[in-house]
Amino acid sequence: MNLDRLAFVDLETTGANPMQDLITEVGIVTVTDGEVSTWNTLVNPGCRIPVFIQRLTGISDAMVADAPTFDALADTIQARLHGYTFIAHNARFDYGFLKNEFKRLGRRFQADVVCTVKLSRKLYPEHYKHNLDSLIERHGLSVGDRHRALADAEAIWQFWCQVNEAHTPENILAALQHQLQRPSLPPHLDAGVLDDLPETPGVYLFHGEGDVLLYVGKGVNLRQRVLAHFNADTREFRELHLGQQTHRIDWIETVGELGALLLESRLIKERQPAHNRKPRRTAELCTWQLVEHDPGDFRPQFVAGDELDLSTGQDCFGLFASKREATLALRKIAEAHRLCLVVLGLETTSAPGRPCIAYPLHQCKGACIGKEPVGLHSARLMSALAKLKLKTWPYPGAIGIVETDEVTGRRDIHVIRGWRYLGTAHDEADLAGILDSARDTAFDRDTYQVLVKHLKGTVNVVPLY
Repeated sequence: MNLDRLAFVDLETTGANPMQDLITEVGIVTVTDGEVSTWNTLVNPGCRIPVFIQRLTGISDAMVADAPTFDALADTIQARLHGYTFIAHNARFDYGFLKNEFKRLGRRFQADVVCTVKLSRKLYPEHYKHNLDSLIERHGLSVGDRHRALADAEAIWQFWCQVNEAHTPENILAALQHQLQRPSLPPHLDAGVLDDLPETPGVYLFHGEGDVLLYVGKGVNLRQRVLAHFNADTREFRELHLGQQTHRIDWIETVGELGALLLESRLIKERQPAHNRKPRRTAELCTWQLVEHDPGDFRPQFVAGDELDLSTGQDCFGLFASKREATLALRKIAEAHRLCLVVLGLETTSAPGRPCIAYPLHQCKGACIGKEPVGLHSARLMSALAKLKLKTWPYPGAIGIVETDEVTGRRDIHVIRGWRYLGTAHDEADLAGILDSARDTAFDRDTYQVLVKHLKGTVNVVPLY
């Protein structure tokens, strides 16, 4: 980081998504060995500016009609920022837009980046809000036209000046350290990928030599989560080994955390990455279901994974990796609650009406010989199994769980039926295709657990039946 050459940058854009939206104005305040200069320009984005953006910034289609395109400005902008520390408020927004504009031209843009939102949080933790309006009010910053690029860049510079007056250089450097700290990367991994990582939810994929998939992970902040793998201060042997093998990193952005969790689970099962825990095979998944043999006489019935359906209204208890695991769990419950192994179907007697082996040892209350009424035995069995009860699907058909990015307006609709994840739709055509083609999706333990947890919270559910 070069603190003798600073560039305070602000952009105005057609929207909030750097992958889709475009720059309409650039404002730069450069400070070189204490000497300050300013530069700004409107940019013709080559598309219409949304009305609400025009109202927010005051930049209209007519104003940018005769302005140069970013292509024409690229050399000038790169020359003004080359060798400077890039400082912006919510810096990933401005830096991300510039990187993507250069990328569309087949060019690379890279700089050391300082975010004044993060700097303010670090130096003034007693305050709750750290947006630019809050800093302007709190620090008495002088601003011209708010939401115009150069005016906002000058406000950021003023904040920087006040920080340097109020704090020692040592304190400022300490506050900046966590932003500028770069992890130690293996030589065969392109360091530039770290600058491209978005600060959004999603799934990331580590590829090794020969493009072999090594690991699939998820995070609510992809950049932060991926960098944690290469943080030398916290890295364990497993992380170190994974990092040394990684040659390439891909990622898929999602609107929210639920989308990341569902996509991660699906990719792990479909792609079988070498470093992920091996998922349990759905074919082996099983549970216990209580079936009424006679009035009041409920007994456990083994249900294999391909027959498991939590939308029928029948109570199921526990999810097990195999019949052996399910049997062992039921046996332990029986022993803990003095239930009859014969009545449960786990053992047989030498002849009808004879007591089970556990009865003489006082480990059974006699349901096998009629001493304990079957109704009472059934009630005790239901009570013992209560903690293992699976949640019945609470809807008559399929639903969509909607996640929305309030900034970009992007929407994901996760289609679920009977605790089965059918896919994620982005529009009506996607939705129709998923509902038509995913009837035979298998029940999955991880997906069930994720969905049960999320449906307990505040989620936007849309009926699709």
